[in-house]
Amino acid sequence: MGCIKPAVWLLLFCITSGFSKNPKDDKKEEILPPCQACKTVVNSFERGMSKTDKRNFGGGDTAWEEEKLGDYTRSETRLVEVQEQLCTDVERGQKQCYSLAEKWEHLLEEWWESRDGTLLDWLCIKKVEHCCPDKHFGPECKPCPGYPDNICSNNGRCKGSGTRKGNGECSCNEGYTGTDCNTCINGFFEAYRDEKKLLCTKCHASCKNGCTKAGHKGCVECNSGWLMDPERGCLDIDECATLKQPCKSNEFCVNNDGSHSCLACDNSCQGCHGDGPDMCDKCADGYTLKDGLCISKQTTTSQDWTRYLTYLGLCIATCIIFQKNTVVASIIGLSVAVYVAVSEYMLNSLSNQNQFFQNSIDSFLKGIN
Repeated sequence: MGCIKPAVWLLLFCITSGFSKNPKDDKKEEILPPCQACKTVVNSFERGMSKTDKRNFGGGDTAWEEEKLGDYTRSETRLVEVQEQLCTDVERGQKQCYSLAEKWEHLLEEWWESRDGTLLDWLCIKKVEHCCPDKHFGPECKPCPGYPDNICSNNGRCKGSGTRKGNGECSCNEGYTGTDCNTCINGFFEAYRDEKKLLCTKCHASCKNGCTKAGHKGCVECNSGWLMDPERGCLDIDECATLKQPCKSNEFCVNNDGSHSCLACDNSCQGCHGDGPDMCDKCADGYTLKDGLCISKQTTTSQDWTRYLTYLGLCIATCIIFQKNTVVASIIGLSVAVYVAVSEYMLNSLSNQNQFFQNSIDSFLKGIN
């Protein structure tokens, strides 16, 4: 038992240590690539310069201070203020930033005195040699393919551009290939080309093994689910119409471009030719056909009882009124009789009409099959 307790405490310590660790701390301790790390120091230094841009020596008499102490904008006082907040605003690689800022403190001071070009060019490219000018790569900062205005035919990026890393090869955008990204890959076609520009456009979804132009007509061959027509190109095959049994029982078929889908019938159906209770081939157990719809028998009975009770209520109300006023009761009774007669007639007419349309649809579908 004595050996178990230390193990438990060790386990709890490991778990709580994992929970208490802040994800931001991981970012601050992250080690960035050399060029990116140098740019992080430079960006933080330049942000510090922006924050101190409109400050002065703080004595109140700016004219006297500039006469005796010199220009604040290029003063050592301002440099100290910038260096004091250097890397405090960095999230990724902050620990590395502090280390490099300390290591390069004399270089930052040297640039501050000379102001020879931008700090990025002077420090990262010329002095520590961690970066290259834009559109250059590698230890010797060679120009990327197509430099300066047509890098990788403007259809890709140069590997290692702006750094001392990379091999300068082109990483082509989707649809392009070749050492200079000046060729369309299979599945794309040349939509436009001149001396400086190539535009590769994706072939239509119906095409197999490439195409020569846009749309169905440009296909070399057709993908599965499409049929080649000499004049119109690749045409979609309607599997729902051509296949004998495209779906399982109690499913209906929906044709898609190049394929088809099988969707479940409504719960009220036992076989169907579309979605909804009005598309049933036959009503499922517990359902009955009414007005062209398969509805629950329980619902039908409830609706009928509700209607009949409404009629009964109107008749009882008429009888009560009849005992007090015969004329009014006669008028109301006649109105109730008309209401009941018209309601039942309309319900029967609608039911017959829906049944007619349902029978017409069924006959049409049987004719197709």
